[in-house]
Amino acid sequence: MKKKVFIAIDTTDLKKAKKIIAQSRTNKIKIGYKFGLQFMNSKKGRQFVSKLKNQIVFIDLKLMDIVQTMISTVKALKDLKINYLTVHISSGLAALKAVKKVSGSVRIVGVSTLTSLNNKDLKLIGYNRSVKNLVAHQAKLAKRAGLDAVVCSPYEVNIVRKIFKKEIITPGVHIGKKNYDQKRSMESKKVNSDWLVVGRSVTRNGGIKRNIQKLIKSL
Repeated sequence: MKKKVFIAIDTTDLKKAKKIIAQSRTNKIKIGYKFGLQFMNSKKGRQFVSKLKNQIVFIDLKLMDIVQTMISTVKALKDLKINYLTVHISSGLAALKAVKKVSGSVRIVGVSTLTSLNNKDLKLIGYNRSVKNLVAHQAKLAKRAGLDAVVCSPYEVNIVRKIFKKEIITPGVHIGKKNYDQKRSMESKKVNSDWLVVGRSVTRNGGIKRNIQKLIKSL
């Protein structure tokens, strides 16, 4: 089976977005494209996504709100051809179940604990659990809600896999040693997940085509 990778389109520059998509094409790995808050809130971001054809589209909005607002947001996105959409597991079981119920063909992805946080950060927020224990608990909620996938850091993949039997999507993945602003990150070759999310390692350092080849070799 081909390895699967989401390339993060972390820009508001449509020319750059087109370049990333054009230059990352390969038949050696399966590639999708992740569009986050920055892109989707830009002036022409939504329109750009609406015109994409024959791509696997991952919209990373990390929805977290009251139940009705989350339902309304999912419905408002229905005109786009979205394959994956993220919601925070912390939004609660009722919200997760409600979103899944109205999602149709869109795969609902539960985000566990952000890769930018560690145990110390969790304590500051007010959590008493360690990252690993919290993510395990979140994976159980995602399973109860019938979600289609879970997002977790490379360090929790094995824990989540014991609980959650569907797709696992892992950000905090990089080529080589540089990990940018993520505290729980890992080199791509060490990550055992269904989908890897790779951004700046591919899009910022030199040529995209060359970086894709480096990524392929590292998997």
